[in-house]
Amino acid sequence: MIAMFRVPVLRFVLAALAALGAVAPATIHAQPAGYPSKPIRFVVPYAAGGLPDTVARIVAQRLGDRLGQSVIIDNRPGANGGVAASLLASTPADGYQFLVTDGSMLSINPAIYSKLTYDPQKDFVPVALVARAPLFLAVHPKVPATTLAEFIAYVKSRPGQVNYGSSGIGSTHHLTIEAMKTALGLDMVHVPFKGTGQSVPALVGGQVEVLMSAYPSLSGFVKEGRVRLLATNSEQRSAQAPDLPAIAELIPGFDFAPIVGVLAPAGTPPDIVQRIAGEVAAIARQPDTIAQMKAAGIEAIGGGPADYARAIADENARMAKAIQAAGMKRE
Repeated sequence: MIAMFRVPVLRFVLAALAALGAVAPATIHAQPAGYPSKPIRFVVPYAAGGLPDTVARIVAQRLGDRLGQSVIIDNRPGANGGVAASLLASTPADGYQFLVTDGSMLSINPAIYSKLTYDPQKDFVPVALVARAPLFLAVHPKVPATTLAEFIAYVKSRPGQVNYGSSGIGSTHHLTIEAMKTALGLDMVHVPFKGTGQSVPALVGGQVEVLMSAYPSLSGFVKEGRVRLLATNSEQRSAQAPDLPAIAELIPGFDFAPIVGVLAPAGTPPDIVQRIAGEVAAIARQPDTIAQMKAAGIEAIGGGPADYARAIADENARMAKAIQAAGMKRE
């Protein structure tokens, strides 16, 4: 399964280098005079409140200030990022349209869907690696577990009776729990939703007992005592909740913390890609940005196109293993 990603990943890295002007210099077009002369759009492939949406809003405000133009957030949930990806792939590559996303549409969708309305390797170029954030294993208060070990024991005592929610089939939220189920021999029933805007309220309302989600979508409910956090899906503990264990402490090598980056339509002038990459990297490294993201459980990174391409390659390999372990077939 992993081998299927090698050639596409190479293409994506080359696209990143081309965006930097390191490949095919004859194709480089000069940045339009007066750019940007109108608002820029950040398309987000999920409903408001999730991880990519939170990152997009933090960056958009600051980017607008730096560019002297507003940056509009356009939430387009659906098809595990496919709706937004198709939209971006069909828009003009004029430097005014970008996608702020996790890696699902690039690393997961090609492995689980036989037909896509976009080509993840040809339709986009990486612009910036903005941030990385763990997802949190959260349970409804009716679940009699206050630790990860207690939760595992609870699930094992009720095989096939515990429902877990996700933001959609094939999402990182889904595959993280599937990987955990496989590693620990757990039997739970998956209840997919269309984004965290539906899955988190279902957890709060008790329609599902557990899910994985980003801290921004859970924090308010945690403070109200309506949701309990048990663990993170990153390799190390989160600075946001250092008392919570990482699942990797129980399952060595377990790391499914999503990355969030900026993509542009293929054909976007490389000078514009460089301009936006530089601005976003600078924003991600500002102390106030770091602090705001940290408060939301997010680690600011600030990498360029090549950094983002390499991160996508690493994520592809991890997700391929999880998809294989879950026994998922292309549909």
